[in-house]
Amino acid sequence: MHKSKLAGFIIDCQTDDLTQAADFWAGALGMPVRELPPDEAALYKRLEDSRHGLHIEVQKVSHASRVHLDIETDDIEAEAHRLEELGAKRIQAVHTWWVMEAPTGQRFCVVRAASASFADQATQWP
Repeated sequence: MHKSKLAGFIIDCQTDDLTQAADFWAGALGMPVRELPPDEAALYKRLEDSRHGLHIEVQKVSHASRVHLDIETDDIEAEAHRLEELGAKRIQAVHTWWVMEAPTGQRFCVVRAASASFADQATQWP
């Protein structure tokens, strides 16, 4: 058995100015920008979602701009397999997570659980 839940979303931005992109989304969503550690800061900016508890980041990418969801889990392999059984396919392993694609073409990531609410709010799967 394993658990999973929506972690949040990542706003992929094809941009040369990540700070400007993060400032736009911070203003649009009413969330302050938080700096990440130096090894992540060149590609990611965190938006602080104190109202909903979602993990939201603005990410600098080379592909077309889009928004993708992150599903957090306590067992990445089991969750990826469960989603494959629903029709998703694995696209690429990145560090400790999987980029996947829904049957309808949307990309999303399966990441390790990190939210404080995970234990209480995640769905348990057989």
